[in-house]
Formats: sequence, C-alpha cells, structure tokens
Amino acid sequence: MIPGGMWGKMEEFRFAVTEELEDERIDKCLAELMDSLSRSFLQKMMKEGQITVNGQPVKGSYRLKCGDQVAFFLQEAKEPDILPEDIPLDILYEDGDVIVVNKPKGMVVHPAAGHYSGTLVNALLYHCKDQLSGINGVLRPGIVHRIDRDTTGSVIACKNDSAHRSIAEQLKNHTITRQYLAICHGVCREDEGVVDRPIGRHPTDRKKMAVNEKNGKRAVTHYKVLRRFEKYTFIQCRLETGRTHQIRVHMASIGHPLLGDEVYGNACSPFRLQGQTLHAKTLGFQHPSTGEYIEIDAPLPEYFSHLLQIL
Repeated sequence: MIPGGMWGKMEEFRFAVTEELEDERIDKCLAELMDSLSRSFLQKMMKEGQITVNGQPVKGSYRLKCGDQVAFFLQEAKEPDILPEDIPLDILYEDGDVIVVNKPKGMVVHPAAGHYSGTLVNALLYHCKDQLSGINGVLRPGIVHRIDRDTTGSVIACKNDSAHRSIAEQLKNHTITRQYLAICHGVCREDEGVVDRPIGRHPTDRKKMAVNEKNGKRAVTHYKVLRRFEKYTFIQCRLETGRTHQIRVHMASIGHPLLGDEVYGNACSPFRLQGQTLHAKTLGFQHPSTGEYIEIDAPLPEYFSHLLQIL
C-alpha cells in the first residue's frame, strides 16, 4: 500500500466481460488485469461492496459471465517526491549519456511501495543532479532495466531521453550482452544448456513468477558450467530475454535453484547468505551516441568470492 497522504482523485474503472474471461473468478481476473493491486486488496474491496457486477456487489468467488458489466472506483495514487540521497556509488563507467553502476546486495533499484529511500535512484539523483532521463516517470528516472534487490552487479542508467530510447530499443531487440554468475544447488550434468520456457505470474502466489505455459512470455536462458563442486555448481548464465526473476525461475525449473534463494529454492543453505548468489557480471551495449560497442565487467562481491573459496 502507498503511505497515507499520497492519494488523489477517484477514478472509475468499468469493463464488459469478454468470452475469454468467462468462468474466471472475479478476484483472480482483476488481480491479473490490475497488476498494481494485490488479490487481498481486491478481496477487501469486494467485502466492503466496492466492486459491482451488473450494478450488484459480488464476492471474490463470483464466476464471471460473458457480457457482465464490472465496475469499481479506485483512488488514484499520487507519486511521492523522491529525494536525492548521498549514497556512495561504485561507478564502473560514466559519460554524458549513460552511467553503469555495480549495485550492492540489498539495494532496491527504484522506489516502490515500502522503499522510497535508500534506492539506486535516490543515489543517482544525488550524483547526476538533474541529468537523468524522464521517460519512465518520477519514480524511475534514468532506469531502463533493473536487477533484484539481492542480486549484485551491473545496472545501466541513462542521462537523457535519447540515450534511454537507444538502450531500451537494444533491450527490446535482445542485442545487449547480459552475463551473470551464479551458484546453484546440485551438480549440473551437462556442460551447458538452454532453458526456453515462458515465464509469467505464479498462478496462486502473485508475489512470485513461474514457468507459465498458458499465460507466460517467452523467456530464454543460456547456461554454462564453470566449475562443479560436491553439492553445488558454479555457472555462467546469459540472458536472451529479460523476464522478472528469469534466471532464478529457470534454474529452479530444471532442478537447480540458486544457492540462497529462499523464494524459488526449497533446499536449506548451510551458509549465512542474504538472498540468492547471483551477480550481473558483464554488460555490453552499443553506445547511444557513438555506436561503439562497450562491454563492462563488474567484479565479484567479496561474499561471492569467499563462498567460492570455501566450496
């Protein structure tokens, strides 16, 4: 939920149920259509009679029928002011168009509910002043892609809209090099492989992603074994696509969840870790202004190097 005092005018949502939505539970359907709202929040609205079908309040278990008229009001959220913060940055590359930062573990890339300070954006606002692209709005200035909170490594931000459009287009066309290092549970038999399985929202847990053949988007991860240990494997992963939690979901789907991943792995870790052992090592792209190919490596964080020595 967005903190109190950040709500604006009321906005009405109204739509007619089409054939493909027929027989869906209304709470599940709305949670998928309204990606920013949780299923529990929508169920609370229904309990309070705020969501109607054909003018009548319904429960979350109501099964939609083709032609049903669904309507509800939602208070529009005002975007909070995001303030610059003097947070040290490990800058790997910087010029007048882009900046590449080695993000530490535990840092959120951009502000969202519950995280309005201490993010990479707060640090970039302080360092870059007003030189960040505005295409993604006030909550995500300069941000064209992100990595998970507990994933370390290279993140690129753009200082103007022209650079932003160029990098975004390269991401869309899958021409940016993105190589990760990871440690996974189990010993991978094959020296290398490809996981080509669609990823979408988990069917029952909205906070998780999953291999989703029905509603997922195409996702491709190439992996290569760097070293095998007794119970783990050190691997390199190259992203062909960039879905949320892609490497974590894909490796878990083939029986090799990442060490330390408490969301997608069910094997306990004997090491004291903060989240998954995943590092965005290499980032390669065509420079937005010169067209020159630039490739940047982020050094492994100390915890990761130490863990490899132990293994």
